[in-house]
Amino acid sequence: MKKFAMAATGGILLGAVATTQVAGPLLAQEAANNASVYEQLDLFGDIFERIRAQYVEEVDEAALIEAAIDGMLTSLDPHSSYLSPSDAADMREQTRGEFGGLGIEVTQEDGFVKVVSPIDGTPASEAGIESGDFITAVDGENLLGLTLDEAVELMRGPVGSEIIITIFREGTPEPFDVSIIRDTITLTAVRSRVEGETVVLRIVTFSDQTYPSLEEQLAEQVEEAGGIENVNGFVIDLRNNPGGLLNQAIAVSDAFLDAGEITSTRGREPSDGQRWNAREGDLAEGLPIVVLINGGSASASEIVAGALQDHRRAVVIGTNSFGKGSVQTVMPLRGDSAMRLTTARYYTPSGRSIQALGISPDIIVEQPRVDPNAVEEEEDEGFTRSEADLRGALDNDSLTEDEIEQIQADRLRAEDAAALREEDYQLAYAIDILKGLGVLDSSDN
Repeated sequence: MKKFAMAATGGILLGAVATTQVAGPLLAQEAANNASVYEQLDLFGDIFERIRAQYVEEVDEAALIEAAIDGMLTSLDPHSSYLSPSDAADMREQTRGEFGGLGIEVTQEDGFVKVVSPIDGTPASEAGIESGDFITAVDGENLLGLTLDEAVELMRGPVGSEIIITIFREGTPEPFDVSIIRDTITLTAVRSRVEGETVVLRIVTFSDQTYPSLEEQLAEQVEEAGGIENVNGFVIDLRNNPGGLLNQAIAVSDAFLDAGEITSTRGREPSDGQRWNAREGDLAEGLPIVVLINGGSASASEIVAGALQDHRRAVVIGTNSFGKGSVQTVMPLRGDSAMRLTTARYYTPSGRSIQALGISPDIIVEQPRVDPNAVEEEEDEGFTRSEADLRGALDNDSLTEDEIEQIQADRLRAEDAAALREEDYQLAYAIDILKGLGVLDSSDN
């Protein structure tokens, strides 16, 4: 027994020694790291004091510290930043769906300010600003070298005032100026209409109005079409939608899915991950869906497109989306300021990350670009005749009057669809897809 006790005690002592030998270097390394951090903080303090005492002009100490904080955050990625009290208030207004400005979502790429997307019905959209444009100057002031927040600040101004922005656009030989009048931006989160037998739902942004508006307008348009039995499908138009609230993207995806994962997020620690699943209920009642995306579809838009695509609930048409697959958490700070920090990446139901890759459409359809300098040529339709135009042509004796009227009505709808191709080729293509699916479905029955 004594021998056993001695052996047990020896084992405990050896274990303690082994633990000390392993933990010792780790603790020393951690202490060295902490010492290095404190040295860097001391260095920051020294630099701050020297700037305050010796800079050629008197400095605003609070602004200097804010700039240092913002620099620390913006060095992480393009979407992390410091929000001053006024910036934080502006952000809260945007999520409510009303704010002042031009109506564009921008990011920074290689030091340049890049347009993610113009927002429908805003001054920027009406002025012809396009997704992918680079803004190189504001009122003649070069933006190169400025942070994104500084560039955005230059674009802000009183409602009704004019701003001249200089645009570089791929495919144009020289930058050009665009005049825009600033206005109060009141976002209509969802716009809808009926095209033939198709309900078109244009989701402009993901604010706290989005899902309630989607649900209400979908019901209104189905009623306008004469009931769900007269609808052949739905187009969800997410083009130039810069994103917004994650919970709204989840709600919109859930609206058309009966079950399964919608999206998941993964943070730095495995325990930080979250997953959202769909609940039973499909507002489209199982009818076909086409989702439209382009290079201006970002963030929340990509969550919706990815979820419906992975579940084979929708055909995705258009061009590659923007590829913003990260989640930002807004953390309140003292003095009504806040910081926006990237805390996770999000994934589609199949486990693919959208970050920097975007959503690839099932069918790539480019929107033809209109050259504003092109001279319209009159189309020579020539002189065409059909059998019905010939003198003494026989009548069609196999159809009733009602059947002939139905054929003529169908022909007029087809002509309207063809006219839509001139106005919006991608949307017309989406509607044609739904018509084709409807034809196949009716032939199966």
